[in-house]
Amino acid sequence: MATTHILKREGVLPTETELLVDRALQDLEAHSPELKKDLRPIQITSVKDVDVAAGRKAIVIFVPVPMLKAVHKVQQRVTRELEKKFSDRQVLFVAQRRIMRKPARINRAKQPRPMSRTQAVVHDKILDDLVYPTEIVGKRTRVKVDGSKTIKVFLDAKDATSLEYKLDTFSAVYKRLTAKDVVFEFPAEQTF
Repeated sequence: MATTHILKREGVLPTETELLVDRALQDLEAHSPELKKDLRPIQITSVKDVDVAAGRKAIVIFVPVPMLKAVHKVQQRVTRELEKKFSDRQVLFVAQRRIMRKPARINRAKQPRPMSRTQAVVHDKILDDLVYPTEIVGKRTRVKVDGSKTIKVFLDAKDATSLEYKLDTFSAVYKRLTAKDVVFEFPAEQTF
């Protein structure tokens, strides 16, 4: 079976997990006519398995940045269907972004580094991709006495019932991708 959704450089072979996700996307495309039109242009750059607490796993599917808008249109339905196929794992979509290093004195580039390629912006965008379709309503960085940092991310309270079980998955995946500690919470209701 041809790999229709995997986008790799010439000579790079897809992994077993990437082939499984590609096959699942092809099955979805073939068996659900309402998703067929939206799934056809979607491509995958890579797939990672991430271990979450208590022996559970998550599948992180990386897509090209220009393709992210098309993925967002069908992400909820595709995620639900893929989680049915991979019943023991949760599925997350993240854009494949690149961090460019700061130009040094020796190898100064001809053009300035775009802001979208800085480490801070890329890590913020990964955070947004992980929690999509909900919104981040606040962030706090807590620095402990020993110098370790923990980021507290507050998500929109209206999605609390549908995302409560995924909060530890979000933390584990973000830790694996960026090596930063993050805690996801829903803000407490405030009465004025």
